[in-house]
Amino acid sequence: MRDAKFPPTLEVDETVLPLEVVRKRVKNLNARLRDGRLLVSAPLRASHRWVRDALPDLARSLLQRERQKDLSRDGRALAIARRVAKRFPRRVTVAGVTFTSRQHSCWGTYSPATRTIRLSAALRHMPPKVLEAVVAHELCHTVYLRHGPRFQALLRRVFPEADYVEGFLDGAVWLAENGKAIPPLERGPLVNLGKNLPEPAVTPKATDAPTVDPTCFRRGLLFDL
Repeated sequence: MRDAKFPPTLEVDETVLPLEVVRKRVKNLNARLRDGRLLVSAPLRASHRWVRDALPDLARSLLQRERQKDLSRDGRALAIARRVAKRFPRRVTVAGVTFTSRQHSCWGTYSPATRTIRLSAALRHMPPKVLEAVVAHELCHTVYLRHGPRFQALLRRVFPEADYVEGFLDGAVWLAENGKAIPPLERGPLVNLGKNLPEPAVTPKATDAPTVDPTCFRRGLLFDL
């Protein structure tokens, strides 16, 4: 039985989803995305408020899951990883590379157990050199787990421009945190230089990462300098 108390659409993170909530003899709140529609099965006795409050997080989780599949489907990051791997003095292997939109504190992580690299989806919008550097960093973890002197030496051997990327990412984080606080009339090159840049050759498309502190490519620990 369809619950008419709910609106026909639900907006989550600027995405509007057609919504259909059906009351069923189920114990839990269940949802799925089908052809862009959010279909929800709610317990008969669950309150309207409880279902309403749970819907945004439920929809967000489903959208992120679908987005992650799209981000990783083209195999771009894995191709980069294989190219970078050829620079290592000895063979390194990586089982997979995926992008995730749920990674908020690290640019990349590496799981020793699965030999899988997870990358922040934001990297798809940055210059290819930046993505390559983060992949190189994570591949170094297939040899050395922690950010010690041997790790640093290996990183600079396979990617000599590590310092450049560290500065770029720190600058990107600073601008994201402070850019709006700069009065428009005082933004100068931050506005004008961007207007002269060519359009990107490829327009980027917009698994939770394991928390492995020793391998976390995090702000302030980008290259552990």
